[in-house]
Amino acid sequence: MTSAATPGPTDAPTAPAMQGNTTQLALATVGFAICFWAWALLGPLGNSYGQLYHLSDFEVSVLVAVPVIVGSLGRIPIGALTDRFGAKVMFPLCAALTIVPVLFIGFVANSLPWLLIGGFFLGLGGTTFAIGVPFVNNWYPPARRGTAIGIFGAGMGGTAIASFSTVPIRDAWGDGAPFIIVAVFLAVFALASRALLQDSPAWSPGTGGEGMWARTWATLKIPATLQLSWLYAIGFGGFVAFSVYLPTFLQNAYDLSASDASFRTAGFVVLAVVCRPLGGTLSDKVGGVPVSIACFAVVTVFAAVIVFQPALIPGATIAFLGMAAALGASSGATFALVAKMAPPGTVGAVTGVVGAAGGLGGFIPPLIMGAVYGARGDYGIGFGLLALTALLTLLFTLGPVRKRVRANAG
Repeated sequence: MTSAATPGPTDAPTAPAMQGNTTQLALATVGFAICFWAWALLGPLGNSYGQLYHLSDFEVSVLVAVPVIVGSLGRIPIGALTDRFGAKVMFPLCAALTIVPVLFIGFVANSLPWLLIGGFFLGLGGTTFAIGVPFVNNWYPPARRGTAIGIFGAGMGGTAIASFSTVPIRDAWGDGAPFIIVAVFLAVFALASRALLQDSPAWSPGTGGEGMWARTWATLKIPATLQLSWLYAIGFGGFVAFSVYLPTFLQNAYDLSASDASFRTAGFVVLAVVCRPLGGTLSDKVGGVPVSIACFAVVTVFAAVIVFQPALIPGATIAFLGMAAALGASSGATFALVAKMAPPGTVGAVTGVVGAAGGLGGFIPPLIMGAVYGARGDYGIGFGLLALTALLTLLFTLGPVRKRVRANAG
């Protein structure tokens, strides 16, 4: 970055910076989970909207993917704004603004165009990842950042809450009930975070005169940014893609009911969430590169298994759970590498770009899956492409990424 870049954390936060970090980590993780819960609301309801509004498989794929792409690209400006204004401003602001599209979808949207508009703004909930990573990073010393960011990343379990709860709540209390409940949780967190969230003493706001887009361009020129973006696009992107499209896949491929498909998707999400901090912790101990290589090897093998659409129990279940564990752990490993490789003062901006890449990685597969299923009536080609992509990512990690890590260490 240029000399005008935002000042960042020191390599070892001072003693005052370390006080209260557990509370701050917990608050950020809970808020992230609530915002991700909102972000994932459309996934469990995709097929229901498809039946209600007579949508094609591709249109359903677009509907559930729109919040993903907006929540991904939005991480770039939100990450830069977090470097400038801090999480104490940005977290409650984004949570409060997300209430609007949640209620809009629940009570106003009554056609595909209106749902797409609501889904567009619902993407704001997904941008909060770019707030939490630099916030947590500033509270912890380098040796603990992989674990801390992995724990924060477990907040992506908000997608599991959406999978577990959305359909049962709707069936029990009516169509609008899930949206009211999420809006209430967002409001409570917005108020609580404004009162209780504190930026680390190791953080200082940006004082340079360069604009947001200039900062973003400078961030893109950091060699590690694009390399880590690719890893996260495949690792976290794969998780996002499954979390929003797996219910539709299970209903189409295995004739499951909406509630059964959502329940099984929630199991996939929970395992990925549990393994994310594990990936960060392992990366602190053995390095992010070995962990990433192992994870992408697992994804390659199990995606290849799904190409042949084995029986749901045990074959497909084992394969999906194996991919869930690997995708979750790889996401933790990637941000352990971000914490070590991003230059001081750029963690928020780098997080925004890398996080955007992860979300974009989750946007494309549902569209491919929907198009493939609509054209061929099966998903074999889609999973074949996933296996090939994971293999190429493994080789990329072995080569350029490992070389970059060694250069930084030297």
